[in-house]
Amino acid sequence: MTLSPIQAVFLTPDKRTLIFATKGVISMTLALFVAMYLNLDRPYWALISAVFLQIRPESGLVIEKGLMQIIGTLIGGVMGITILQAFAGYPELAILALALWLGVNAGLSAMVSSINFIYAFAMAGITPCLIVLLVMVSPATVTSEAIFQVAQSRVSEIIVGALCAVMVSLLLWPQSVASGLRQQSRNVINQMLDYLVQELAPNGSHEKRHQCIDTILEQLAALNDDSSAVVYEGPEGPGRGRAANLLCNKVMSLLAEIQIFGRLQRNHPEQLSQTLQTMLQQLRQSFMQMSASRDYSECYQLAQQQRHQLIHLRNQLPCGQPLQSRLLKVATEFISDLIMVLKAYDALENSDNSLLNAPALQPHRDPLIGLTTGFRTAVLFLIGAGIWIGTASSAALMLMILPVMFSMMMARLPLTMLMVVLRRLLVGVAISTPLAIFFALNLLAQSPGDFEMLILVLAGPFFVGLMALANRPTLPYGLGLCIPFVILVRPANDMSYAFSVDYTLSNALAIGVGVTILYWLFKLITGPGIPLMQRRLLQATADDLVSISVHHAPENWFNARMGDRLLRLANYDKAAADNAREMTDLGLTGLNLGHVSTRLRRLLQSVSDQRLEPLLDQWQHALAQAFLASSRGQQWPAFKDCSAELLQAIHDDQLPQEQLEMIEGMFTRVSLTFERTANTMAQKLNNG
Repeated sequence: MTLSPIQAVFLTPDKRTLIFATKGVISMTLALFVAMYLNLDRPYWALISAVFLQIRPESGLVIEKGLMQIIGTLIGGVMGITILQAFAGYPELAILALALWLGVNAGLSAMVSSINFIYAFAMAGITPCLIVLLVMVSPATVTSEAIFQVAQSRVSEIIVGALCAVMVSLLLWPQSVASGLRQQSRNVINQMLDYLVQELAPNGSHEKRHQCIDTILEQLAALNDDSSAVVYEGPEGPGRGRAANLLCNKVMSLLAEIQIFGRLQRNHPEQLSQTLQTMLQQLRQSFMQMSASRDYSECYQLAQQQRHQLIHLRNQLPCGQPLQSRLLKVATEFISDLIMVLKAYDALENSDNSLLNAPALQPHRDPLIGLTTGFRTAVLFLIGAGIWIGTASSAALMLMILPVMFSMMMARLPLTMLMVVLRRLLVGVAISTPLAIFFALNLLAQSPGDFEMLILVLAGPFFVGLMALANRPTLPYGLGLCIPFVILVRPANDMSYAFSVDYTLSNALAIGVGVTILYWLFKLITGPGIPLMQRRLLQATADDLVSISVHHAPENWFNARMGDRLLRLANYDKAAADNAREMTDLGLTGLNLGHVSTRLRRLLQSVSDQRLEPLLDQWQHALAQAFLASSRGQQWPAFKDCSAELLQAIHDDQLPQEQLEMIEGMFTRVSLTFERTANTMAQKLNNG
């Protein structure tokens, strides 16, 4: 009988899962012991802190998340004290200030892509809530000293949990980010080679090409996010981080350049000479050999052979063939970028302290998404505050803390995936309640109160929950089990509150209601619609096409800006009913146009005539406008006029014939792209 992925996690766990769960139990035990030894007020927050750090067990990621957690907690602690000092006598204003602070942090968290940096904003937002709300529960005892004591306890508990998790991660069965980066980079390169084969296939499948692109973009995002944490893994870490950034950046260049050949071959085969068609098939055969090989040296030699053959072809090409000359030049640069990808992989594989560098892929920062995320989080907090004020139940505080943290950490997930995650989270919460009441608290009530007995009782549920956390399909179940279980049991030196069944049930109900409210808020406050977001992504691309020339290393800068945009466009396209993927194709066109403009300026570096600068700027604006017009199904005749004017000025400056032919071929190819794109989009709009 074949087990489902969820059943397999618990019934046939692998070694990695068992080690993960064992390390998690040890780090949580250590965090609880230290917090109780220091006689902290609520040691269970140290446990919760340790749980969140277990989600990615690699040493560099744990260190980075621990640092982000500590920094966020300290910032939040200062803000909590500030709010209490300013609004100690005005609880309504204090709650509004907390809602505003949460909204700001949630909005800022939507502007980053790394989960560790999102977690920093989450901790900066949640920590003041822990401080202010717990002080407001007992307003009669509010003094400056009491405020400081509460803030100190909350900050100390969270930091203790973070430090214990980091120490266990480094000392017991350590896992490195570097090994994960090597595996991810192999996957990216293999998937990229498969995509190149698909793109150059004369009768390749449109669906398969986009499946490859989706996988590449997702793997690039994961590789880019993890590369920031590898710097914490010894003196070789920064070199590995640079190599990973270079690999991601050059893969974006490959995505940009291969579009030229694939689209010309499919849509304008008459433009390709027999020599070029033979060259493309030779490239395809080489990519197939590289994909089948697992040896770096063999792949590197194949790439070098192709580069030498292309240079030989360029030297033999007769004059008067501008498009062919340009395509051979692009093919040579394409192979050079592929060689750089292989070198970056070699630097990762062999711990080479490479000095090669490129900017990391940047998250797309759209203020509308930030406003939506911030507004949703603030509304969730205010709903919880309203329930707390209306019921006067201290258990309702959980409505204002745990769901708010989940809201910030899960905001980047696609809506369909998010709904599945929240439903599984609710299942975990539902399991944690009877597990806490009938198993853990029932046994602890009969125990002598020893720490050893406390750990023996808690270790089993923790181990099961951590097994779920170790695997992506069951991660929401594990999160929904571990965190509420800790809150319901409330392990501490004084557990009198936890042994009160009505108090525990109230807390369980509050957590379940909070996650349910979060579920419906995500359904109701979905943010800007897909068509609007797609238009804004294309507009941002056009804006970058205008300003690309003012940046140092413009190709690398543009690649870094386009990675997350392409991933978002692909995700929006996958959510569409027709699955035609026009917007992803438009994004790839925009990526290619950025490379076209930078190559044009490189070709003209030998021309010192200052009058070309305004013409180049005019052409750059026309390029961006033609791109936007084609996305609306319209032609932009001004682009051809600007191209002709610029070409005439270049001709007057007596540029070498070879470069002149390349530029003419570039303009011809871009004009064909705009015509084809405009016709495709016009047909779609008419059918829609």
